[in-house]
Amino acid sequence: MKLSNIFSNDEWKQLKKIEDLPQSERTIVFYAENLASINHFREIITELTEKRNLPICYVTSVKDDPILFSKNKKIKSFYIGDGTARTKFFLTLNTKILLMDMPDLNNFHIKRSKAYPVHYIYIFHSIFSVHSYLRKGAIDNFDTIFCVGKHHVNEIQATEKTYDLKPKKLIEYGFGRIDTLLKNKTLEKNSNTSNRIIIAPSYGENNLLEVCGISLINLLLKANFKVLLRPHFKTLKDSKKLISKILHKFENDPNFNFEKGIISNEKLNDSLCMISDWSGISFEYSLVFEHQVIFIDVPKKIQNPNFNDISLEPIEISFRKKLGSVISPDNIDQIPEIIKNKKETDQNKKIKTLGSELIFNIGESAKIGADFIQQIIMSKNHQ
Repeated sequence: MKLSNIFSNDEWKQLKKIEDLPQSERTIVFYAENLASINHFREIITELTEKRNLPICYVTSVKDDPILFSKNKKIKSFYIGDGTARTKFFLTLNTKILLMDMPDLNNFHIKRSKAYPVHYIYIFHSIFSVHSYLRKGAIDNFDTIFCVGKHHVNEIQATEKTYDLKPKKLIEYGFGRIDTLLKNKTLEKNSNTSNRIIIAPSYGENNLLEVCGISLINLLLKANFKVLLRPHFKTLKDSKKLISKILHKFENDPNFNFEKGIISNEKLNDSLCMISDWSGISFEYSLVFEHQVIFIDVPKKIQNPNFNDISLEPIEISFRKKLGSVISPDNIDQIPEIIKNKKETDQNKKIKTLGSELIFNIGESAKIGADFIQQIIMSKNHQ
């Protein structure tokens, strides 16, 4: 299917098509804010549509969202953009259930429906702690939270107690992204890329790419490593001068690869090591592929300046040293030697057990989520 066929109608016409759907085809609605959203929806959408034969409505703000090209007849998909048509979509939504991985519902311009008592479910797009990586109040206006692990349950309950909030329904769900990676993981590695180092920074003015990115890439290439750089999608938008500078300097080097989108499972599997700072992908990579990560210790981006109101240490801090090495930006010259001396150690073996400690229902999150959704659908009072 050609892009021109999908986008021949503008976003308002797409909205009209959503509104004209029979109620049976928009009982369950997914909203995808960005290209990464499908990573967290894929398993549960498959469970609902292919295994349980349930129809869903999929609304996205991503023009090249792969679901728009799906041949699955149980999925009605629509591109809504990120402008006023999207704002109206949320305000006038008439459905039983909306699932989304975009936080801050009802806090800014994206509001709960004024037309119908929709049941809103939040799906986390990171393993990281609620009170440290999301803004204060980011998930307070959802009805149900699909929690990744016990830390999310504890953090949300502590937040509700601290701020005297109405308790939400907390489901011991898991993490769909981990399930997808594990499902597609292979034991074989490509020998041609066995010395590939993946650099996957977070975003913000102090991310490793801003602080020491060019020096790090140069260092690794000189040490005869292959380098795959995947900047955060927000960095691609906000730091175009830096990205242009990096590409100008390295794009002609055959050992340098630049990734704008999602890193494929094959590339993750075939790599030797990941270098990150505070990016959630570092935990996913380590727990699935059982490799240590080198964390560049740049200042952590704080979304919630009041996070200390909750007296629980964020897991992205407490688990870093369990998953790898933490290196100062001033000491990156040590990294090639650390990688070359990297061996299968007790720490690598411990990584295998950390997944179940951090994440509920590994391999089964979609089933847990679909069971809950069906309960809501069958419930007379779904709120």
